[in-house]
Amino acid sequence: MRILIVEDNDILAENLADALTESNYVADIVHDGESAFQQVKMVNYDLILLDILLPKLDGISLSQLLRQKGYQIPILIMTAKDTSADQIKGLDAGADDYLVKPFDLGVLLARIRALLRRETTKNVTLHWKDLSLNPNTYQVTYKNKPLYLTPKELAIVEYLLRNHERVIPRRDLLDNIWSFNDPPTEEAVKAHIKGIRRKLEQVGAPKDFIKTIHGIGYYLQP
Repeated sequence: MRILIVEDNDILAENLADALTESNYVADIVHDGESAFQQVKMVNYDLILLDILLPKLDGISLSQLLRQKGYQIPILIMTAKDTSADQIKGLDAGADDYLVKPFDLGVLLARIRALLRRETTKNVTLHWKDLSLNPNTYQVTYKNKPLYLTPKELAIVEYLLRNHERVIPRRDLLDNIWSFNDPPTEEAVKAHIKGIRRKLEQVGAPKDFIKTIHGIGYYLQP
């Protein structure tokens, strides 16, 4: 799942991105409200972590703008503004949750999981033939045998399962699995696919369970 961090404190933003990456999320960072709005128009995010005191467009105004434009992305405000009036203002502006800085990282991650659980259609266990993935526990199995995947491998398998009805171009994987702040090459995609295939073969899957269309991308065996 992809999360947008809207925070003008560089150190805090990077620390949050690192923590989210370790928890198997893809995290992008922007430092002002206007850039955040442009980013949301281009990318499908599952959640937004939003500071209030931002350059160009503050967090309250951004939240209101997103809701006015019809975006239903969960928004979690994280701010030093700690009065009841501030919290009411943030929630009335369209935020789904409000967390006062400084906060415990574990609490933030728990709040994120709670908000994402509300997206029930995204948290149903994914299946394709004998391959299964539980988005809540990140457990992957093939014929009930566990696959021990790296975070990036896990994200690729989830994306393939969610889009099993079509061919996935490598560009799609690059745009949806990796952060824009740390873009990889197409060779990185090939290396991760190779690793996933090897692990699938070790638990009994056919060699061509993930098929390649050369020069285009990948799809799951029909």
